[in-house]
Amino acid sequence: MPPDSLDHSEGLTKEQLQSYNEDGYLIIPNALDASTTASLLQEAQHMLATFPLSDHPMTKFSTGSTGDKAHVGDDYFLTSGDKIRFFFEEDAFDPSTGALAKPKHRAINKIGHYLHELSPAFRTSTLNSYHAGVARGLGFRDPRVLQSMVICKQPAIGGKVGAHQDSTFLYTDPPSAVGFWIALEDATAENGCLSFAKGSHRRTPIRSRLVRKENGGGVEFMDVGADSACFPDDAPVEVGTKREEETYTLEEVKAGTLVLIHGNLLHQSKKNLSEKSRFIYTFHVIEGENKYDGRNWLQPPERGFSKLYP
Repeated sequence: MPPDSLDHSEGLTKEQLQSYNEDGYLIIPNALDASTTASLLQEAQHMLATFPLSDHPMTKFSTGSTGDKAHVGDDYFLTSGDKIRFFFEEDAFDPSTGALAKPKHRAINKIGHYLHELSPAFRTSTLNSYHAGVARGLGFRDPRVLQSMVICKQPAIGGKVGAHQDSTFLYTDPPSAVGFWIALEDATAENGCLSFAKGSHRRTPIRSRLVRKENGGGVEFMDVGADSACFPDDAPVEVGTKREEETYTLEEVKAGTLVLIHGNLLHQSKKNLSEKSRFIYTFHVIEGENKYDGRNWLQPPERGFSKLYP
């Protein structure tokens, strides 16, 4: 939980909201106290140490954002929306034999996607008045948490994530996704911290979305379509830099920092070539009043996506 001095039950400050609206992201240091940050990191490490390999399909995770590989889309991935599952780094395997070349706790790319309901520790650190206040400050009417992940960014093999927009993967009409990204360890230039194309949320439309293939096998990117929105409601849209010409600002942050990320904002991270991991916890919020259809790769559980407001 956040320290009392950072109680956001009344929402973001005027200055914070202005910064978020201008840049497309907002860095809030010390959003989690040291004790909570350490306990979440310990919980994640315990999960990595104890999950069984005997019945695991050894699914490797790829976002498909770098253009050289398809996005992961097997059944293990597609049915993970109401479960806690473990996805391997592509470089954790021996390329000549295909065998796992790293201890399993050093081989996982991410844990997802229902930590915010199935893990008591992560649930408490997600569905609380602090994050409800932040969502209220951002203007959400009915914020719904639809996925949560621990991303490990493992030493030496933690994969590069190319420039992408979160609303491509969690599309509503109009777009509404916001990422709540929390550092569980210091994120540095050496271990693959995030970098952002400042202001790109105002000039970069959502042109495609990740959907389930209509034949029932895997996922694909499809055009959003002329009849669907590419920007959030009432968003100030600018004509500006081409996507491939954007410049990125590297943002190193300390453990316990919360970073809010607009769903249209271009952001990326480099491969972790250091000997230090970069564990983070992230969950995404969408506007529950906006259209979320059956083509999206992530489908709601029977009880629906988790309400952030009581």
